[in-house]
Amino acid sequence: MKTIAIFIHHPTCSTDSVNGLIAALSPLARIKLFTRHKVVSGFFDDVDLVVFPGGDGEATVFRSLLKLNMPDVRAFMQRGGKYLGICMGAYWADAYYFNLLKSTRCVQYIKRPRADIRASYGTTAPVQWRGQQERMYFYDGPTFVNGQFETVASYANGDPMAIVQGAVGLVGCHLESQAHWYTKKYMQPQWHANAHHFLLAQFVADYLLHARQIPLF
Repeated sequence: MKTIAIFIHHPTCSTDSVNGLIAALSPLARIKLFTRHKVVSGFFDDVDLVVFPGGDGEATVFRSLLKLNMPDVRAFMQRGGKYLGICMGAYWADAYYFNLLKSTRCVQYIKRPRADIRASYGTTAPVQWRGQQERMYFYDGPTFVNGQFETVASYANGDPMAIVQGAVGLVGCHLESQAHWYTKKYMQPQWHANAHHFLLAQFVADYLLHARQIPLF
């Protein structure tokens, strides 16, 4: 059985995002959580994948939140661990933070040329996900520029929305979103009825855990 460690610190890495991730990824692996407080010795020894979710806040709080556990996370990655970043957690893979990427930078999609969303608010974005058209929950998520990576999904303007580079998987939209995120009247018909949880689990199984035989749902 694989083990996934998820970081939680509300609201930066929000309880809502973490709850959605647990719902999406628990069919794949045993889940354990860690916070800004120092993890116990050996916490990451049995971990296959570390997940940093999205939330409401500035990416710049990274250093204060991860101060005590930064060495453990870095050591985990250096010995071959996998990283999944969702929205805020994807930004944290950038050179200013964990510095996990080779030549690739994480930038705001809303500031990109021809971006179809130009402001920071919760909405849904049209996405091409592994060859299929979807509308996915979006709240000022990143896109990815420069370097070499595999593009798994794209935004409406063609910019990458989900990528894999080595041991790192990054997703700009919130596939872990839940029904109560879709409170706006126009968004209610766009609720995915947990279908995006399955897509996220498949992404993790295929690209990060390499467990293609895991039965999902």
